[in-house]
Amino acid sequence: MNKAAQFIQERLQARADNGSLRKLSRLHLPVDFCSNDYLGLSRSTALKERIENLLLQIPDLTTGSGGSRLLSGNHVFTEETEAMIAEFHHAESGLIFNSGYDANVGLISSLAQRGDTIISDELIHASLIDGARLSHASRYTFQHNDLAALEAKLKLATGNIYVLVESVYSMDGDLAPLTAINACCKRYGANLIVDEAHALGIFGKHGKGRVQELGLEQEVFARVVTFGKALGCHGAIVLGSPVLREYLINFARSFIYTTAAPLHTIVSIHAAYQLLSETDHTPIITERITQYTLAMETAGITNTPSESSIQTILYNSGVKAKFAAESLQQKGLDVRPILSPTVPKGSERLRICLHTYNTNEEIQTLISQLVLLKQHE
Repeated sequence: MNKAAQFIQERLQARADNGSLRKLSRLHLPVDFCSNDYLGLSRSTALKERIENLLLQIPDLTTGSGGSRLLSGNHVFTEETEAMIAEFHHAESGLIFNSGYDANVGLISSLAQRGDTIISDELIHASLIDGARLSHASRYTFQHNDLAALEAKLKLATGNIYVLVESVYSMDGDLAPLTAINACCKRYGANLIVDEAHALGIFGKHGKGRVQELGLEQEVFARVVTFGKALGCHGAIVLGSPVLREYLINFARSFIYTTAAPLHTIVSIHAAYQLLSETDHTPIITERITQYTLAMETAGITNTPSESSIQTILYNSGVKAKFAAESLQQKGLDVRPILSPTVPKGSERLRICLHTYNTNEEIQTLISQLVLLKQHE
């Protein structure tokens, strides 16, 4: 075995030894409390029909994609979709990327230059972290949602300053204090970038997101909105000024050097946004969140405070979190454990996602099983 193979084997064995080895799963259980399909659009017959109808309306539809958007992969329908999404979100312009990861990496790595400063919440998504690492800017983190800590780092910043936050954090489901963060950024001339991945479809009228719910759409420098959660599709869009869009077309490597998404993907995104604009799902998902929260309080189970679809129960042990998840799965409840290194060691948890299609009975069954687990701890 050569040194590279030995290195790989040792790293995998270390993960296996501490119980954190990742594996692909084919598990699909009857009751979904796991996926990010918050509005059920990935299983929606209405969305499927809308996609099929739109496909019939595009005369030069191709089944695949033959190049990057700068070569042969651009289409007038893609640009019309970008304009439609930007209008929906009260943004001047937007540029679609193939994934949320591509969008964050491309945006951050191309913007921040040597002498600039990136300041990020300590709990931001890995894609934002990787984008910052690929830049030549100075990088700081601040304690989660701590405005005093943010301001302390802003006082150290030089050059163009970019502050990176999520509007809804993916592991705890808690909300960033965007209004206060925006005010702090304005005092120091910093550019606020907000990842809205887990806010789309959940917050604001018609699920337009936290930024619009708070009336900040003209304040933030850029928003990243992903389609792989509440929209049940794939891809993402960076919303901002027309100049930012042109800049990304010229300098974002994850946009320039990748094959364009096939037109079928763009049609799916377009159709999902049409459904989002026609139906406000937020009252339904809010009802599910409220029902779950009240039932948990009644049952006396400690839940990390969250107003979003993401609910967390801390176990502070990978073994305990995995045991709890496996026990729920045996009852047909699809709940997954979140383990180190995805979360810091000692903060392992169950991550429970609530959906519009989860029934009252399913939620009550989940909580009843959680009560039984607590009784046997």
